[in-house]
Amino acid sequence: MKTILITGSTDGIGRLAAMQLAKDEHRILVHGRNDEKVQRTVSEIREKAKNTSITGYVADLSDFDSVQRMIGRLHTDVLKIDILINNAGVFNSSIQQNQDGLDMRFVVNFFAPYLLTNGLIPLLEKSNGPRVLNLSSAAQATISLEALKGNELLDAQAAYAQSKLALTMWSFYLSQQYDFLNVIAVNPGSLLNTKMVKEAYGHHWSSADKGARILYELAILDKFATSSGRYFDNDKGSFSDAHVDAYRQEKIDAIMSETNKILHP
Repeated sequence: MKTILITGSTDGIGRLAAMQLAKDEHRILVHGRNDEKVQRTVSEIREKAKNTSITGYVADLSDFDSVQRMIGRLHTDVLKIDILINNAGVFNSSIQQNQDGLDMRFVVNFFAPYLLTNGLIPLLEKSNGPRVLNLSSAAQATISLEALKGNELLDAQAAYAQSKLALTMWSFYLSQQYDFLNVIAVNPGSLLNTKMVKEAYGHHWSSADKGARILYELAILDKFATSSGRYFDNDKGSFSDAHVDAYRQEKIDAIMSETNKILHP
């Protein structure tokens, strides 16, 4: 039995993947930002998967203090984490910037996973073959450092695409930092039938099950056990090349340097 944390698992592909993994009798740590929704999801997964090892965690990923509180609770509650799926994401937001003046897309899609994962390294280190899946996207665009720092306002599409490239670049960086971690960036599929896609585009191309299935496979199948530092494009159904910037070490170093300044001023 593996202990698996999935952020943003009260909706969409995160919820579907949580259900699939729970049916395999793994211990699932459900995350969401709404307590009532988290508890409802936990109850439904327990019932449908016939698995009592489901626990809920509430944290607002746009609030760095909330992320840190969740990290603290996880260190208290669990001995190890075998799989971390950084699934939570935002495209449209009624609030453009968080309390620190940073774009919500960069915060939720990149900074929060960065903080969460680094805070959980000691728990991941206790696993035999830990995996980190970072939910990227086919939408990836060259990052403006000024936008990353909150000094340049972007439209939703641009901010989303840049945040997803930042996440992908960091995935590759993380795989170099920790040789015991298996870090995979994954585009789960374009325009899947999820709440976020409906709000952003009003239509979809594929079912949410397509995305959930690849998360399930990348998380537990042996054939992906040595895939660290790679990008899986589920539109193609195979590993592929991410945006060209993700392979430029000087650009990765610049993003990591600015990120550390922002998060640890």
